[in-house]
Amino acid sequence: MNVPILQMRGITKTFPGVKALQDVTLDVNRGEVHAICGENGAGKSTLMKVLSGVYAHNTFDGDILFENEPCEFSSITDSEKRGIVIIHQELALSPYLSIAENIYLGNELAKNGWVDWRKTNLEAAKLLARVGLSENPVTPIQHISVGKQQLVEIAKALSKEVKLLILDEPTAALNDEDSDHLLDLILHLKGQGVTSIIISHKLNEIRKVADAVTIIRDGKSIETLRLDQGQITQERIIRGMVGRDLESLYPDRTPNIGEEVLRIEDWTVQHPQDHSRMVVNNASLNVRKGEVVGLAGLMGAGRTELAMSVFGRTYGRAVSGKVYKYGQEINTSTVSDAIEHGIAYATEDRKHYGLNLIEDIKRNISMAALNKLAKRGWVDGNKETTVANHYRKSMNIKAPSVAAITGKLSGGNQQKVVLSKWMFSDPDVLILDEPTRGIDVGAKFEIYTIIAELAAAGKAVIVISSELPELLGICDRIYTLSAGHITGEVPIAEATQETLMHFMTKEKE
Repeated sequence: MNVPILQMRGITKTFPGVKALQDVTLDVNRGEVHAICGENGAGKSTLMKVLSGVYAHNTFDGDILFENEPCEFSSITDSEKRGIVIIHQELALSPYLSIAENIYLGNELAKNGWVDWRKTNLEAAKLLARVGLSENPVTPIQHISVGKQQLVEIAKALSKEVKLLILDEPTAALNDEDSDHLLDLILHLKGQGVTSIIISHKLNEIRKVADAVTIIRDGKSIETLRLDQGQITQERIIRGMVGRDLESLYPDRTPNIGEEVLRIEDWTVQHPQDHSRMVVNNASLNVRKGEVVGLAGLMGAGRTELAMSVFGRTYGRAVSGKVYKYGQEINTSTVSDAIEHGIAYATEDRKHYGLNLIEDIKRNISMAALNKLAKRGWVDGNKETTVANHYRKSMNIKAPSVAAITGKLSGGNQQKVVLSKWMFSDPDVLILDEPTRGIDVGAKFEIYTIIAELAAAGKAVIVISSELPELLGICDRIYTLSAGHITGEVPIAEATQETLMHFMTKEKE
């Protein structure tokens, strides 16, 4: 008989104007991997912050029992003392400290008031071995990949004798290889008796590792599905998350493709530091009115670098090549030039480059086209509010008002604000870089619908994505890149994952 290591009863958490959690119940059995699913903004991360003490016990209603004992955590330190450790989606590592220093930061191995560095590095090496890393413990964190940093976070948790490990979107920023390694590690830790809670939007990952899945929708716990009862299926998880069946993961559309809008010829970009390295090499592509064109490639293929260098040369050096719009050569050497010529670029890193997280929704939506709101040199605030409210409603941005701070929104709603910003600028060409990264299946469908509507309105859309099924589901034509070269151009009627992967791993002849 499975015994719960964790029981949460009647958890209710309210923020000003918003009830984030309402009477949520969660039971997690000892030695299992328990997944929590829900749309962006459903309350998943809030529930875990309640559990881990980020939100102190006197700021919410309900009860928490851990190992059959009532718990009232006032801070993360309190929960960690009981063996509950949370790893947030945004990694909490210091880039300038060593791996060992990060592992034992706040939990230093000291002797007579001094840090015992020999013991610190030796113990860190043992922990790194447990998570499958062979790095030297004195290596600065900034010198290892994001995937390895995620493993260092787990090593840090193991140093605290973790009993319940909470991982919030642990693979959101990882490539397929690093994601598989991390998931295998979670299963390995399960074999060592570590219980895990994993928040993830990736349903294939959940089916791989989860023994049970609890679905949260609109701040309420809907149901818990169990693997041993055959309940964990993609269809049932989706139905629980969005409250309905999704007949298709992608909206139906009938392309109406017109004249060529944008053409890029012989585009070459040098690496900004390593001048001998060509990140994009003699690439040429085009996109037509009403067309959705995909860019597929493995990590490091040059997809984002190509987009950023075209959009105002925001990446690379010694950029060469030509850009044509409606057959006329144009200058896109600055961001202002690109925007003026009707080109928009929605970055893959919305938190750092796509949004001002401390500003409200209204200001974020207007920032790329303030000239459209100017009145005698001043922004018309009433008009700005009207525009923002239009997009809040039409894009289904879940927020109490356009005065809400953008950084407080869920990932899916932040992405809708990014798209609203560029739609307001009324571009002819939209380059969307990983537009659904870190977004749940329901919000993905909404983004796909927006892309289809943009194409139907005559926009030329370029979509960069690491998810091949996504490109196959929404594109009319797909280019593949490998080591900076365009290696294939595949019409959607001929495209399969196998065909695309063949071109993505092909060397330039």
